[in-house]
Amino acid sequence: MNDAHDRQFLEHFILTRAIEEKMLIYLRQGKISKWFASYGQEALSVAATHALAKDEFMCTMHRNLGAFVARDIPLERLFAQFQGKAEGFTKGRDRSFHFGSMEHHIVGMISHLGAQLGVACGLALREKLQGTGKCVLAFTGDGATSQGDFHEALNVAAVWNLPVVFVVERNYWGLSTPEHQQFIFESFEQKGPGYGMKTMSFNANDLAEAKEHFSQATDYARQEGKPILLEANTFRLRGHEEASGTKYYPEGMIEAQEKKEPMAVLRAAPEQWGITEDWIDEALDKAKKAVDVAFHAALELPDVSYDQKESLSDVYAPSQTLLENPTGTRELRFIDAIHDALGEAMRQWPELVLMGQDIADYGGVFKATEGYTEEFGEARVRNTPLCESAIVGTSMGYAIAGGKSMMEMQFADFVTTGFNQIVNNLAKLHWRWGQHVDVVVRMPTGAGVAAGPYHSQSTEAWFTHVPGLKVVYPAYPAEAKALLLASFNDPNPIMFFEHKALYRTVKQEVPSGITSLDLGKAHTQLEGSDLTIVTYGMGVHWAMELAERHESSIEVINLRTLVPLDFEAIRNSISKTSRVIVLQEDVSVGGYGEHIASRIARECFELLDAPVELVSSDATPVPFAATLEEGFLASARLEEVVNRTLNY
Repeated sequence: MNDAHDRQFLEHFILTRAIEEKMLIYLRQGKISKWFASYGQEALSVAATHALAKDEFMCTMHRNLGAFVARDIPLERLFAQFQGKAEGFTKGRDRSFHFGSMEHHIVGMISHLGAQLGVACGLALREKLQGTGKCVLAFTGDGATSQGDFHEALNVAAVWNLPVVFVVERNYWGLSTPEHQQFIFESFEQKGPGYGMKTMSFNANDLAEAKEHFSQATDYARQEGKPILLEANTFRLRGHEEASGTKYYPEGMIEAQEKKEPMAVLRAAPEQWGITEDWIDEALDKAKKAVDVAFHAALELPDVSYDQKESLSDVYAPSQTLLENPTGTRELRFIDAIHDALGEAMRQWPELVLMGQDIADYGGVFKATEGYTEEFGEARVRNTPLCESAIVGTSMGYAIAGGKSMMEMQFADFVTTGFNQIVNNLAKLHWRWGQHVDVVVRMPTGAGVAAGPYHSQSTEAWFTHVPGLKVVYPAYPAEAKALLLASFNDPNPIMFFEHKALYRTVKQEVPSGITSLDLGKAHTQLEGSDLTIVTYGMGVHWAMELAERHESSIEVINLRTLVPLDFEAIRNSISKTSRVIVLQEDVSVGGYGEHIASRIARECFELLDAPVELVSSDATPVPFAATLEEGFLASARLEEVVNRTLNY
C-alpha cells in the first residue's frame, strides 16, 4: 500500500460495501423501510470525495453513500437518518439520502434530481467571488441529464467560468428505462464541447482509475477556475430502489457486470494496492461488525413523535430586526424606491449578489438596477442566461455557502420555469435539515398595462400555499423600500411582488438610508366604521379611490405581506365595521383572497352583520386589449359589491 491516504481510501470503500450488504439484510428484516443501493458503484463516490478537500462542497444523490462515509459522518447518526429517527439529519422528516450537512460540506438532494446542479453553480460562485481557490462537485445520473436543469446548470457554469465538477453517473438505466430511450449519443464526451467544457470519460468501477481521474478533474477546476464534465462509467447491480427490482434487465446482464464491479476489480489485482485478499476479507469483516454496532445503537434510539409546535417553528429560520438609519426623505416613484432599496442593500451587505436577465448594463427591463453595474461591478450585478430554474438554484447555492442573493424574475409570469426550485428546494430546506436560505425573488407582477396573458398574471397564490416561503406585496413606495430591505435582512426565501402598473404612477415621500418594516404587519390605510376592505398591492389603490368618494365610511386594510398574514389586524377592523370585503386582482378560483375569506367566515362569524364577500378578476387569462382588460379586472365589480354589502 502506497501511503496512509491509500489505506484510508480503501477502508472507506470497504466500509461503504459493508453498509450496502448489511442494509440489504436490515431491509429484509424490516428495520429500514427503503433502500437505494449503490452496491457495485461505491468506488465512484469514495474516489470523488477523496479528490476533494474536506471543506469543499458536494451535492449528493441516492447512490452516493460512499461520499457520506468518506466525509466521516458518524455511522450511528447516518443510520438514525435511514431509520427516520430524530437524531438523524432531518428529525425524521425526510428519508434516506435526502439531507445535507453543513458541518460536512454536503448539500443533499431532492427527488427532482437535476435541481442539484444549479445549486452547485451557486456554491461555486461563492467560492469564486471569495477567491478561495476551491471547487464544488455535483453528482447526477445519466437519466437526470434529460432534464432541463442539466443543460441550464452546465450552461451557467460555462458562461460564468465556475469551478464545478459535474459528475454523470452513467449506469445505463433510469429506473427501468434504458439509456437509449433517454438520449441518442455514444458518450457524454460529445456533450461537453457544446458547452465549451472539458470532458473526461473513465471506468469508475476501477478504484485506481476513478481516483486518478477525479483528482485530475478537481485539480483542473481549481487551477483553471472552470467547470468540467465527467462521465463516470459504472453499473447499477441492484434496482433503482430495492422494491423496484431488476427484472427489466436483459438475461445475463447482471452476471456479466458482477465481474466488473469495484470489489471484483480490487480482488482481481490486490497487489496493485500492496494488499492481499485476506486483508480485504479482514477489513470487510471488521467493517461489518462496526456497522452492526452503530446500526443497532441507532435502532435503540426512541422513535420520533409528532410535535406540532416544533414542526411549525422549524418551517422558518429565526430573523432579527434590521437597525434603521433614515436620513431625511425625498419624493420617489415606486420603481425609484425599489432601486433605492437595492442600492442600500448592496452597501449594507457586501455579500449580496443580484442576478437576473438584462439587469446589468441595461439596468433591467424596468430599470430597477440601473447604474448599479458601474457602482458595484459585474461580479455582484450579474446578467444571467435565460434559465430561471438554474438561476434560482444558483441563488440558493450561493446563499447556502454564506452569501445573500436576489434574483429578479423579468416578469412574475416567467417564474413557472423556475417553479420547482422555489417550491421544492428553496421553501423546504430549513424545515428539512435546518439550513436557512437567504434569497429574495423579485416578482414584477400584475395587469393594467395591456401586456396580455403572459406578462400580466397575478401569481402570488401559487406561493402562499407553500410552507417555507414568505410572500411580500407592497402598495406604496415607502413601504416597498422598507419591506424590501426587511426581506434582505430576513434569512428565509422571500417572494417579493411589485405591481408593474404602480412603478411609475405612484409617488411618495420615502425615507433615505436604511428603513424597515416588520414582515407580517398590516397597515390601516384608511380608518372607517361601516365596511372593511381587506386587500393588497393594486387592490389598495382601487379601494382607496372608491372609499374616498363613497358616502359611507370605509376602512381599508393594506396587508403588505401575505405570508405571514396579520389576521389580527383584519379581526380588529371587522370588530368595528361588522362588514368585510376581500379584494384581490387575482382570479376568483384558488386566489389567496379565498383563504382570507374562509378564515374570516370561520373565525369572525359572530362579528359579522353581512356575508363575507370576495371580489376578484374573472376566471380567464388576462386579456390584451385595454377595454377587455378593464372589464376583466376586479376593480370593475368592486363598487357594486360594496353597495350590496352595505345594504345587506
